[in-house]
Amino acid sequence: MSIKISYGKKSNNKGLTSQILFADEKFNTTSLKPYLTISELNYIKDLLKTSDLKKKLLTFEFNSKKKIILISIKKNLKSFDIENLGAELYKYINHNKDGTYNLNTDSVIGKYKNFVGYFLHGLKLKSYQFKKYKTKKIKKNNSINIFGNKNKPTAKDLIKFKALEEGTFYARDLVSEPGNILHPDEYAKRLNQLRKDGLKVTVYDQKKLKKLGMNALLGVGMGSIRGSYLVTMEWNGTKKDTKPLAFVGKGVTFDTGGYSLKPARFMEDMTYDMAGSAAVVGLMKSLALRKAKINAVGVVGLVENMVSGVAQRPGDIVKSYSGKTIEILNTDAEGRLVLADALTFTEKKFKPKFIVDLATLTGAIIVCLGSEYAGLFSNDDKLSQQIIDAGEKVEEKLWRMPLHKNYDKLMNSKNADVQNINYVGGAGSTTAAQFLQRFILNKTPWAHLDIAGMAFSKYGGALNSGGATGFGVRLLNQLIEENYE
Repeated sequence: MSIKISYGKKSNNKGLTSQILFADEKFNTTSLKPYLTISELNYIKDLLKTSDLKKKLLTFEFNSKKKIILISIKKNLKSFDIENLGAELYKYINHNKDGTYNLNTDSVIGKYKNFVGYFLHGLKLKSYQFKKYKTKKIKKNNSINIFGNKNKPTAKDLIKFKALEEGTFYARDLVSEPGNILHPDEYAKRLNQLRKDGLKVTVYDQKKLKKLGMNALLGVGMGSIRGSYLVTMEWNGTKKDTKPLAFVGKGVTFDTGGYSLKPARFMEDMTYDMAGSAAVVGLMKSLALRKAKINAVGVVGLVENMVSGVAQRPGDIVKSYSGKTIEILNTDAEGRLVLADALTFTEKKFKPKFIVDLATLTGAIIVCLGSEYAGLFSNDDKLSQQIIDAGEKVEEKLWRMPLHKNYDKLMNSKNADVQNINYVGGAGSTTAAQFLQRFILNKTPWAHLDIAGMAFSKYGGALNSGGATGFGVRLLNQLIEENYE
């Protein structure tokens, strides 16, 4: 459904026009006097006596030409609460006929910074749908006219929100694409196109990766007819001598599990095994669009984990970019192999202030945290707290999980420096993070976000209508905006 949002005068639409007004949490009508006639106020007062005042949104239809939508504003709302109110309005619009909606910004109750901006941001995020491959297009056209003298978002705020929306939608688009369309070759081509947004994009193909010695990453993609790639995206928004912030993403465009084959049921969901990389790409796009005043680099490893006569086998040993050797005991523990090379490369080449990696890494994190929190593992308390605080503010929540040297023995290999899975049992997400930590060589502050339970939603959430969520884009933008700009 397309929603056109415009700023200016109240619409004079000849069809049904709905006026959006705001009231307090008890739907007190006193504040509505400037916007309604006495008869309209009395009509609403009468209906409120039998209405469910616990609802966030109530509607009052006066006739075939006019409807009032009242939205309650509780005290002490957080920015994400305001976004959720916008999402509620979208759900209402989506389930009704086409129409014109006039939102009066003067009716906003309470002193909230940028209320209308957050409200519309939530509405737009909720409106996302991936209908690219639907042959029957259902067109719904709705328009929201924003008018009033107070509480309007500034031009700067509009740029910021639009950049976040475009970055989040781009990430969702990438995750939503099927594996036969978004294979590593196509993914690398799309990332090249981000140069038009102002990013410096460098693509390392298989030939270059072999020369660099990225055998952990290359091993994962051996079974595919598609290429394997490492792609870097650089944004320079401040002084050249300022250390960049680094973000690394797992980009397994389809994961069969390799010879450690996954069960057939739900394997179709493995198109979203590149959601960590999509979050990094969406973030970098957002930073470029809003011209963020920081230096940042995004690094993504793009592979397809397939089964063939030349695919990697359980028991193989590879030498990583770091120089450490890895015994492959399970070919379905492939994401950590991609990240191992990407992390070391990022640390060596860019010498960043910190590294945050994102990956749909383990099913164990879903067993532990479900779809409410992503798992956070880190070697740095300050960075951890900053990420957790940022997540709370945009409602992309994280729970810090343990790292400890005693877990290392579970990943020690008899035949190589490290093995890629813990076969003793237990602590699946933690031992995966311990594995990754071995490839941070110079004690760079680092955080690993296991987003396996957050990247895709079967039934939808507060700010998405089901499918890819774009988790991580808004979280990391908040981290940057709050602490590093």
